[in-house]
Amino acid sequence: MQLPLTTLLVYAGAAIAEIAGCFAFWTWLRNGQSIWWLAPGMASLALFAWLLTLAPAEQAGRAYAAYGGIYIVASLFWLWLAEGRRPDLWDLAGGGLAFVAAAIILFAPRSA
Repeated sequence: MQLPLTTLLVYAGAAIAEIAGCFAFWTWLRNGQSIWWLAPGMASLALFAWLLTLAPAEQAGRAYAAYGGIYIVASLFWLWLAEGRRPDLWDLAGGGLAFVAAAIILFAPRSA
């Protein structure tokens, strides 16, 4: 089992890569930017997929479920830092719950 800090770094890197990749597609389709936005977007999504394979869960579904909580928190940071919209109290409350839920899924003791 990986240490919680290592796990958090893997998930944080995966979240940044996924959000950046999806944002490239968003920028192309919703903001009318050049199709060339897709090249770094696809590379970023491939990096996301690779990073997620480094998650310490035994099953892919559990790794993806735990990642979902980290993704929610990372998306709120993206909202604030990249899009200039500060998350409100409800965003922060939901993000906090999602983070706790991800930790429970990933680090709870399991029976064989």
